Amino acid sequence: MARSAKKRLVPQPDAVAGPRGRTFLPPATITLPAMLKAGGDVAFREALYLMVLAFSRLSVCREAFGRTLGLTASQFIVLIGTAYRQGSDGVSIRGLADHTQLAATHVTTEVGRLIGKGLLTKQPSTRDRRSVLVRLSRRGEDAIRAINPLQRRINDLLFADVPREDFAALSRFLEQFALNSEYALAEIRRSDRERSAGRRLPRAAGQA
Repeated sequence: MARSAKKRLVPQPDAVAGPRGRTFLPPATITLPAMLKAGGDVAFREALYLMVLAFSRLSVCREAFGRTLGLTASQFIVLIGTAYRQGSDGVSIRGLADHTQLAATHVTTEVGRLIGKGLLTKQPSTRDRRSVLVRLSRRGEDAIRAINPLQRRINDLLFADVPREDFAALSRFLEQFALNSEYALAEIRRSDRERSAGRRLPRAAGQA
């Protein structure tokens, strides 16, 4: 019987091992005391990974709701956002953008597409002729009713065993986090401008 040859593990060219017996401790990625545990940021990093995982799964659910109706995820959000904000008179593009947290230009585009699909209607505002008010059409109302059973099942699974007070705390956190993210994005834009102006981040030791 032929002996099976053992595979030799050959390191990839870009996999460079560090010095033996030496542990590399990366610098903390945050300095806020409330985010540190025993002086380290491991728990903070793991919480970030969970946030990204959870938000990506929410996006998958949103895409599934849209797909069920033959819509994109953002079209679905504009559609159901209209259902919740139209009231008796309709909702403005700005009001819809504020409710759904989408850019007004994006909402305008998706409203046009949903009107083309016969799911929304629009008419000039009686208070401001420069503005339009958006409403569900009868077909749009039917679509909201049709997707509701799936939405209920998915949301009940997503938020099972989450106490009311925990959800309230999450809502407060997300409000603050969304505000903070505006400042973070402004800092990213500033850093990008500096790089484009000729400044470069210091190269790591040993890099060519």
